[in-house]
Amino acid sequence: MTQAPPPTTPYGPPLSINAARRAMSAAEADAMRNNWGVSIAIVDSGGNLVMLHRLDNAQLSSVRIAEAKARTAVEFRRPTKALEDAVAGGGVGLRVLTFGASVAEGGVPIITDGKIVGGIGVSGAASQQDAQVAMAGAAAVADAMIGPT
Repeated sequence: MTQAPPPTTPYGPPLSINAARRAMSAAEADAMRNNWGVSIAIVDSGGNLVMLHRLDNAQLSSVRIAEAKARTAVEFRRPTKALEDAVAGGGVGLRVLTFGASVAEGGVPIITDGKIVGGIGVSGAASQQDAQVAMAGAAAVADAMIGPT
């Protein structure tokens, strides 16, 4: 089995509070449109918590899990789905369990201008739904940085 090289996306400056607000707004809108009670955590490029919202009916554990997913996405410079897939593949992929990382889908890096400026993690729905909400938030920041300010 050939292993993929580690990601090379560099870290950038930490995302601003305004960028975090855009990401949170888009993520919340997606979750509410689908009636998913989730927690959404946004961290900066150093993995520090910038914003956390627990929507109505989100289970209490989702707060801790969302934050772990956001941090993992930043620290490993990839969506947490990649780590989930490594574990699911078994064999050498099981070593991921020793990394102290979240291995559940739902965390994605926030990338602008080719650099990781933060991460967003979502928990409380099915993993694929968590990922959908996280990607909506991350895309809102990337789109805002590419388009008019």
